[in-house]
Amino acid sequence: MLQIKTGSKKDVLIHLGIMLSLVSIVVLGFFFIYLPSTTHHGESIPVPELSGKHIHEVEKYLGEYNLRYEISDSTFILDKPASIVLTQYPKAGERVKENRKIYITVTTSIPPHVEMPKLVDISLKSAELLLQSNQLRLGESKRIPHLAQNLVLKQEWNGKEVAPGTKIPKGSIIHLTVGDGVGSNTLPVPDLVGMSYSEAEIVIKGSNLIIGRILPAGITPDATSKVVKQNPGSSEGKSIREGEQIDIWLEKKMDN
Repeated sequence: MLQIKTGSKKDVLIHLGIMLSLVSIVVLGFFFIYLPSTTHHGESIPVPELSGKHIHEVEKYLGEYNLRYEISDSTFILDKPASIVLTQYPKAGERVKENRKIYITVTTSIPPHVEMPKLVDISLKSAELLLQSNQLRLGESKRIPHLAQNLVLKQEWNGKEVAPGTKIPKGSIIHLTVGDGVGSNTLPVPDLVGMSYSEAEIVIKGSNLIIGRILPAGITPDATSKVVKQNPGSSEGKSIREGEQIDIWLEKKMDN
C-alpha cells in the first residue's frame, strides 16, 4: 500500500490538494476529451433528407443520427400512398444538436370531403376539367341518343344520381351520361333532288338533320346551285334519325 509520509499538517494539506487535482484532471479529461472524441457529444449534425420516405423508414433512419421525429400535419393526395413524408422542419442539410426533434408532414389515406359540382348541361370536356379542379375523377361516359353531342345529361356516384352540393370524398369516381349527337326520333329521308341549295338547306336544318359533304369537291354553293343527288337517298320507306347527316351533290345552272 502506498504510504505518504507527512511531517506536518501542512504536508497533509499539500498532498491532499495534489490528489484532488489529479482526480479533477482525470474527471475533466473523461468528460471533455475522451467522451466527446468517442460520441461526438455536443457536436451538431446535418439533418438527413426525409421527403418521400415511409414513416417506418423514417423512424429507423433518424435513429442512426440520434434524432427524433413528430408528425405535425397530414394531407390527402390523390393516388399517393399513406404515411409518406411530404415536408420536414428543419430542412435537410441544416445542422442540429443530437436528440433534436424533426417535425414532418405526411400523407393520409382518409380523404376530406368536397362538394359535388354541377355538371349537367355543360360539355363533357368542361365537366372533366371541373372534376379535376375539385380533385374528383371521371369514370365511364355513357352515350345515349340526344341531339346535343357530348352534352352532360346525368351525373352519378356510387351507382346513384348525385345532386350538386352533395358532400363526397375527394378522389371519388363520377360517371356521366352524355348525348351522342343523334336524336332518338326517326323521320322519312327528305327528297332534296331538284331543289336549290338554299331550299335544301332549309329542309335539312328544319328536320334536325345536318348537311354533310357538299360534292363535287371544291364547288361553292350559290343561287344557281341545284341538288342532283343525295346520300342517303329518299327511296320509299327509308328513314333517318335526327342529328344524322345528308351528303348532297350540286350542279350549277349554266347561262345560255
